[in-house]
Amino acid sequence: MEQRAIKIHSSENKKVKLKVIPGHFATSHSHVNHYIDLTTTKTRLSEASETAQVMAKQYVNNVVIDTIVCLDNCDVIGAFLANELTIAGIRSLNAHQTMYIISPEFNTNGQMIFRDCNQPAVYNKNILLLVASATTGDTIRRSLDCIRYYGGIVNGISAIFSAVDQVEGMKVNSIFRSEDLPNYQSYSINECPLCKKGHRLEGIVNGYGYMRL
Repeated sequence: MEQRAIKIHSSENKKVKLKVIPGHFATSHSHVNHYIDLTTTKTRLSEASETAQVMAKQYVNNVVIDTIVCLDNCDVIGAFLANELTIAGIRSLNAHQTMYIISPEFNTNGQMIFRDCNQPAVYNKNILLLVASATTGDTIRRSLDCIRYYGGIVNGISAIFSAVDQVEGMKVNSIFRSEDLPNYQSYSINECPLCKKGHRLEGIVNGYGYMRL
């Protein structure tokens, strides 16, 4: 699989890149013909910093952000993003004029939750939701529902890659979009043409990585 990988660089910053593997993969909500490997982007210090710099440019200084909620192991990028937004003059209404960086937890039923200790960073706070990638927008919808349930106010959505432009009327700010990937397609599970042609699934993928089948 890895031998087929290609790298796609951001037009805004050549140090920010996607590693894309063509094939047949299953996400939790769809089948896709490209797997986007963001492992080093999320875990390598230099790449996470460069990614955060590009993301920060998508926000103007009249936005208020108190907390960055990170999905898909994006906490390192989230920390750099908080720093970049602070430098750019993005305001925080927290008592200490700083931003929280937190991640939700998933319970045994697959529901997204925030523990009691993290709930004060969500309740009545202005939230920026940070995800690695979005194919259908379903995970973002679930996240929005969860944040609102705990009393948060979502002021922005950021992704490294997104195949959707908006979710529930909110713009998804992303560095890469479908048009940046050669022939990227996402299919509903029951209507996948690759399945109909008999192409076996090569792996199960999500924001945390992949598992070969």
